[in-house]
Amino acid sequence: PQRVAHRDELVPLMQAVFPPVDLPEGPFAAVILTSEAGATAAGRLRGLLPGRALCVGERTAEVARAGGFDAHSLGLTAAEMLPALAAEQGPFLYLRGREASVDVAAALMARGQRAASAVVYAQEPAALSDDALALLQGAAPVAIPLYSARSARLFLAACPADGTAELLPVAIAPPVLEALPRALRARAVLAERPDGPSMQAAILRVIRSLAP
Repeated sequence: PQRVAHRDELVPLMQAVFPPVDLPEGPFAAVILTSEAGATAAGRLRGLLPGRALCVGERTAEVARAGGFDAHSLGLTAAEMLPALAAEQGPFLYLRGREASVDVAAALMARGQRAASAVVYAQEPAALSDDALALLQGAAPVAIPLYSARSARLFLAACPADGTAELLPVAIAPPVLEALPRALRARAVLAERPDGPSMQAAILRVIRSLAP
């Protein structure tokens, strides 16, 4: 197999924080979790919550299980989860972040299912590391994995104005592409599915495309 020299740099664009929470009155049959941060927050509140968790993605379900929940994955995105929730028994408590692309509880209530929501975490912007800034100001192309539209916007805001590297975004889903300016969108690679393995495959495609 062809090998391409590359350097990995882990650069979080957001950092999860967990503020004090006021939970709505129940009882609830299940919690809905759409992110790993939400599952982590749920684990911190485990004694106040029902034991069943309905999750977006298997990784979120794994984190919920580690927190003591009977957790099940019902799709890879919140939009995929909504049809599956029609067959589940409520009422539901949606544990969400301060910024959420889809209000699952509102969507459930709009179709007649009982649901409530609580903000249990926030994703605060994180500054780029010195190593990341050096890469962006270098001569080599840089692949940029982007897992949400908000992370795309945060990256654009943090990217140095004097950056010289060719940026090659890797987007997990179409909404992420839409958050990019046209020039970057034209160079971006879209994962085949909105999950971790598909993102890894897309990143590898970008790296291999740089082979001489």
